Amino acid sequence: MLAKRVGAGLSWDMDYVTKARGVIETEIDGLHRMAGRLDGRIIEAVGILHHTLDHRGKIVVVGVGKSGNIGHKIAATFNSTGATAVVLDSQNALHGDLGLLSDGDAVLVLSYSGETRELLDLLPFIKRFDVKLITLTGNPGSTLARLSEVTLDTSVEREACPLNLAPTSSSTAMLVMGDALAMVLLEARGFTEEDFARYHPGGSLGRALLTRVSDIMRSDVDLPTVPEEADVFATLDAMHRVRAGACLILDATGGLAGIFTHGDFARSFRADPLLGGKPVASLMTRRPITVQADALAVEVLRTLGQNRIDDIIVVDAAGKPVGLIDTQDLARLKIV
Repeated sequence: MLAKRVGAGLSWDMDYVTKARGVIETEIDGLHRMAGRLDGRIIEAVGILHHTLDHRGKIVVVGVGKSGNIGHKIAATFNSTGATAVVLDSQNALHGDLGLLSDGDAVLVLSYSGETRELLDLLPFIKRFDVKLITLTGNPGSTLARLSEVTLDTSVEREACPLNLAPTSSSTAMLVMGDALAMVLLEARGFTEEDFARYHPGGSLGRALLTRVSDIMRSDVDLPTVPEEADVFATLDAMHRVRAGACLILDATGGLAGIFTHGDFARSFRADPLLGGKPVASLMTRRPITVQADALAVEVLRTLGQNRIDDIIVVDAAGKPVGLIDTQDLARLKIV
């Protein structure tokens, strides 16, 4: 793929796809090298953050330029996973913004060179507080690194910029190291899906995480069921009556014997167009996949995706069928 003519008579004979792929591969290589350098220092960093939050402190993120932009995203990730974080603007810190810093906080300093003048000027004033410093830098021997409790090395061999100037590989490495800190901290603190839902109440993700299966399942008169001795015609009628894509087949005790879906009917019909009078028990799926009524809707999404099915039966604690969820229901309720 070659570039078309650009401007007044200027033509670039350049394969942009190859160039773009090279940028990505350079950044991936930098991440692989960084991952290989990880050692006990990240354990120390997570330990400091964990201790800070356990004692009602917060994470204060500070950086300048591109590192500052990355810092905003890292702080947002911490906050979204229940780790209280704020961004300290280094430009305004000496004019009142240091008021957001408190004894017991952890300060995450981002600087690829480790010699950023604004941060070095700010550091003595940060050090007046009883705080722990964690530095993300590409220069482990820098001034910032020497003044920190923990230094995490985010150095890269080269930037993805063809001039080796614009922060590309280095800013990606810093972002990914921040993600690594946040995700390991999440696990260390035992953060759960229910906790995650508290911080993401909006949108389809929030609905899926906050909604219980019992809130969205088809039940009672909207639940299509037939006894095992019913034929296919009766089963299709039960499904059509409530506009469902599946029907529960019940045994003599009201327990779950199986499930029959539109997909089962379509596959069986190809083999035998006269199957309408056959007992549905001979065509149903026995031991179908089920979900508990008190489970979160997000579990339904996961189960449907993993098993590539469109309908799932809901059971109570005793295993008795009490409902049905169709993928159409999830779309209608904007959970997918």
